[in-house]
Amino acid sequence: MGRVIKFLVYLLCLAFIAIVGYAYLGPWFGSDFSAPQREIRVPVTLNAD
Repeated sequence: MGRVIKFLVYLLCLAFIAIVGYAYLGPWFGSDFSAPQREIRVPVTLNAD
């Protein structure tokens, strides 16, 4: 049982490293993670009594 837990911990660490690496290196390989940028103006009515 200890081997299975140790294997899962190693697998979790490798998955974390892979996700962080993909987040940093993704734009170099064509993945764009940035949000679309545009200005949004919405009128706001304040009720000051």
